[in-house]
Amino acid sequence: MLSLRASDMYLRELKSYKPTPVKASDAEGHVQKFAAPKPPQSPEESDIAKDLQAYEQQQVEIEGQANTSSRGPAVEQDWFEEEEDDEETPAHH
Repeated sequence: MLSLRASDMYLRELKSYKPTPVKASDAEGHVQKFAAPKPPQSPEESDIAKDLQAYEQQQVEIEGQANTSSRGPAVEQDWFEEEEDDEETPAHH
C-alpha cells in the first residue's frame, strides 16, 4: 500500500510539472557567436607565372649522376672503417 501511494504521488507531481519555456536569449552566455573566417588572399598571377618559369628552368638533380663539369671527378667516400687488429694480443683457443 505504501508503494502504491508513493507511485500515485510521483505520477501526480509528474503530471503537474510545467517546464519553463525556452527563450532564444537563454543560450547567449553558453554559445559563441559565429563569425565566418576571412577568405584567403588569392596569389598574384604574375607571381605564379614567374615561379613557374623559375621551376621550369631548374636543372634536374638525379642521385648517382653528379654534375662532373662543376665539381670535377666524382670522389667515392669510404664510410666503412675496419678496426685494426692488435698483433700483440694472443688469440684465445
